[in-house]
Amino acid sequence: MGEAAPPVLGGEDGDFPAWARSVADCEARLGVSASRGLSSSDAAARLRAHGPNELAEHPGPSLLQLLAQQFEDTLVRILLAAAAVSFLLALFSSAGEVTLSAFVEPLVIFLILVVNAAVGIWQETNAEKALEALREIQSDHAAVLRDGEWLPALPARDLVPGDVVQLRVGDKVPADMRVVRLVTSTLRVEQGSLTGETASVNKTSRAVPVEDADIQAKECMVFAGTTVVNGSAVCIVVHTGMATEIGKIHAQIHEASQEDDDTPLKKKLNEFGEALTKIIGLICALVWLINVKYFLTFELDGWVPRNIRFSFEKCTYYFEIAVALAVAAIPEGLPAVITTCLALGTRKMAAKNALVRKLPSVETLGCTTVICSDKTGTLTTNQMSVAKLVAIGDSSGEVRSFKVDGTTYDPRDGKIHDWPAGSIDVNLETIAKVAAVCNDASVAHSSHQYVATGMPTEAALKVLVEKMGLPGGKNGVSLDLSDTLGCCKWWNNVAKRIATLEFDRMRKSMGVIVRTSSGSNVLLVKGAVETLLERCSHIQLKNGLVVPLDEKAKKTVLASLHEMSTKALRCLGFAYKEDLAEFATYDGENHPAHKLLLDPANYAAIETDLIFAGLAGLRDPPREEVYDAIEDCRAAGIRVMVITGDNKETAEAICREIGVFSPDEDITVKSLTGKEFMALEDKKTLLRRKGGLLFSRAEPRHKQEIVRLLKEDGEVVAMTGDGVNDAPALKLADIGVAMGITGTEVAKEASDMVLADDNFSTIVAAVGEGRSIYNNMKAFIRYMISSNIGEVASIFLTSALGIPEGLIPVQLLWVNLVTDGPPATALGFNPPDKDIMKKPPRRSDDSLITPWILFRYLIIGLYVGIATVGIFVIWYTHGSFMGIDLTGDGHTLVSYSQLSNWGQCSTWNNFTVAPFTAGTRTFTFDNPCDYFHSGKVKATTLSLSVLVAIEMFNSLNALSEDSSLLSMPPWVNPWLLVAMSVSFGLHFLILYVPFLATVFGIVPLSLNEWLLVLLVALPVVLIDEVLKFVGRCTSSPGPKRRSRKQKGE
Repeated sequence: MGEAAPPVLGGEDGDFPAWARSVADCEARLGVSASRGLSSSDAAARLRAHGPNELAEHPGPSLLQLLAQQFEDTLVRILLAAAAVSFLLALFSSAGEVTLSAFVEPLVIFLILVVNAAVGIWQETNAEKALEALREIQSDHAAVLRDGEWLPALPARDLVPGDVVQLRVGDKVPADMRVVRLVTSTLRVEQGSLTGETASVNKTSRAVPVEDADIQAKECMVFAGTTVVNGSAVCIVVHTGMATEIGKIHAQIHEASQEDDDTPLKKKLNEFGEALTKIIGLICALVWLINVKYFLTFELDGWVPRNIRFSFEKCTYYFEIAVALAVAAIPEGLPAVITTCLALGTRKMAAKNALVRKLPSVETLGCTTVICSDKTGTLTTNQMSVAKLVAIGDSSGEVRSFKVDGTTYDPRDGKIHDWPAGSIDVNLETIAKVAAVCNDASVAHSSHQYVATGMPTEAALKVLVEKMGLPGGKNGVSLDLSDTLGCCKWWNNVAKRIATLEFDRMRKSMGVIVRTSSGSNVLLVKGAVETLLERCSHIQLKNGLVVPLDEKAKKTVLASLHEMSTKALRCLGFAYKEDLAEFATYDGENHPAHKLLLDPANYAAIETDLIFAGLAGLRDPPREEVYDAIEDCRAAGIRVMVITGDNKETAEAICREIGVFSPDEDITVKSLTGKEFMALEDKKTLLRRKGGLLFSRAEPRHKQEIVRLLKEDGEVVAMTGDGVNDAPALKLADIGVAMGITGTEVAKEASDMVLADDNFSTIVAAVGEGRSIYNNMKAFIRYMISSNIGEVASIFLTSALGIPEGLIPVQLLWVNLVTDGPPATALGFNPPDKDIMKKPPRRSDDSLITPWILFRYLIIGLYVGIATVGIFVIWYTHGSFMGIDLTGDGHTLVSYSQLSNWGQCSTWNNFTVAPFTAGTRTFTFDNPCDYFHSGKVKATTLSLSVLVAIEMFNSLNALSEDSSLLSMPPWVNPWLLVAMSVSFGLHFLILYVPFLATVFGIVPLSLNEWLLVLLVALPVVLIDEVLKFVGRCTSSPGPKRRSRKQKGE
């Protein structure tokens, strides 16, 4: 690759591994001297070449594009077409007299579409904030060397490759940089949000001899967006803007956002919409073919048609019937009911600490098959704590072990087992003193939780000191929450620090010189156990006696260290020294020995001939509830994969403890590093393995690749995480789950759901809620579709029998939108099945409606059609039915033959009709044939009322897919009974309010007529009960699930 005009790191593709090269090589490659920095002109040229040091802005879709996207749904397109045709028909049929009632139907449909589009656009514009949150992580200013002079606050956006930058404690790293030299003895950086590492990491200026090192191994590199927690250093900028590691994550989030798939439910509804389009087209064509004889007649002379007669009026009339058919077939209320049900689901989940950001994800949760979980902060508390304390016994070859409970920084969380009840012995006092005083961390109570400042391991040691208590059996834990570290304060008063020997990587320890209450100076040291033991010559026993450190004692301590290390505990040793030679009288900067403290190279010599006191094992502990949650996942058929940036040994130990792996399981092929996984030829075979999997040292691209491969394999993936490094995978997963307390804003904005309590078990509860919601959605989708089948059957029978049109489009629209809406919504409140989390997850391609369910609802639909058309025919042709008198309104009876040939009424001789009453109105007819037009208002009302009543009773059928109303009575869901009352109330409203009755073309009914309506409607319950019984008899029971042994067994 050629180098750019101003020398840079081989373009921005990172082909020059700065971490694997010496500082001199990097200076030469970047064309800069670390002692003078870039010249102003050179920096300006590089800024033009590379652009500002900021993350790119990806323009989102325009408002017009968002609007167009809202009409990509098949059902919405059918509705739009129906509304357009309906509008044109209303316009032509008005014939100069434009009335509001003629345009009610198209206006209502257009209104539905506008509301749906507005809601969709609002959701879309709120969904893409992850990239904005990522920009906020970037640093604002940096101390930069230009023209040989330090500029203390250069805007970070003006940094270019080759700039020399000084970092200090608390600084946010402004770009990816190569460390040139350390100003202090150590440099520690908190990069957990980028890599997932629990603790802050030490940085060095020495090159790493591995060109393909992962982020964690690049110890001489600091990365944009991370924070300096200790020390100071001078660095050279290697990458800026989108070429940084955080820039790559930004690009991955954008790429993942382009790959957003439809939810399983939306895919099914689109498939249903496409099938519905074909069915509607077929039935409309059939209706026209059946009725073509009414508007087109001709005589055949051989093969030549003659005397062709075409009636435009009748052609339009049957076209209106076809439109009514389309309106009847489309469940217009379905989008609104689905949105309502999902919104109700989000409220239920919020009560369980799961905050849903995107409505469709509620339903997607129900078919989750794999949960890919981050370890740090998700399965663990992300709060270091001491798990074991080892002190010396009565002899040098004997140790005492104490198990320490607690998983947080709360000193009251947990206790030390087998702790001496009275006064603690001298050896334990020494350990407490070293842990409390040789320590720069702090713990404070804030917003109902305990928060650590400084190194997490040091904070854990301070919490340990509080649990140990004070000499004399006194307890240092204060009732005053603001005074969290009472014991530590006591020890700091007893042993006042007068000098600090900072930690460095070479000697792996930290020391402090303290002035004791007796006036003598003592050196207190803590650090890595092996290196500390090498510098110890003596060991302190339980009673305080100091004896030489022999091989037996050393082996005993190392055996304890090995035991704790195998359990992935991070071990720290404690030691002290009383004979301080030249530091025995040290009292500050003016003392002659102070010059020795100015050079960190002297620290190892000062920390020799130490007295060993004991050691502690620390860890980032798993959350207590995680074990049960993983067992619940196993019972529910959901696989758990752990993907973490932490090291392999620690992650494996945690996975065994929380139940991802059993204690003795061989996990050789189930635990891989991210690099090992990427090197596999057949990655999918590994991902298909049953049981848990662990991927450690995983980078953002590894997480994305795992999620992508799982989705390709048909899995529905929920991905949890809290760091910046998790954001691309959260965005790509079917369900991205971010942590609410410890999660970065980037992770939250990239997610579909946020856990308010950072609790893994909350995900499992949310999955159960998602399954329940999906079952309820299936119930109301089946209910609405069965109702629509009934409406289609009604119109088809009307057309096939040749009788006057019984139901007009505006009435069907009212039933679909308003009358059906409340019961369908109430079905969303059906109680969940008790064994909902004992069943395997449904596949995302499972059918919404099985062939048997479809057959059932075709039978129900056929009955709805027969009932609505039948009552229309009964009113015209019968004076009474089943003992119910229908002649009270004085209407004229006709024969069925006359009714089915009503179009020929004008040719009938001596045909007359009498006036009839409906409520307070009297209908008279100057033209007897109007009896089949305006005179059908009572018969139409009866048909509409039967349709409403049947659909109310049919909602009771939808309470359960298979269970009888005898085993699942209506009152298991009281909301459904309320909804039925509301729907009947709305129907009475349009019947008995004159203005509304006129708009909908209906009239009030008498008591007898209502009895007839109920008589015709009730059999729908009996028919479905019979069909459910047949279904239960013919379906074979599934295999019984093995009962899981109790964890206590």
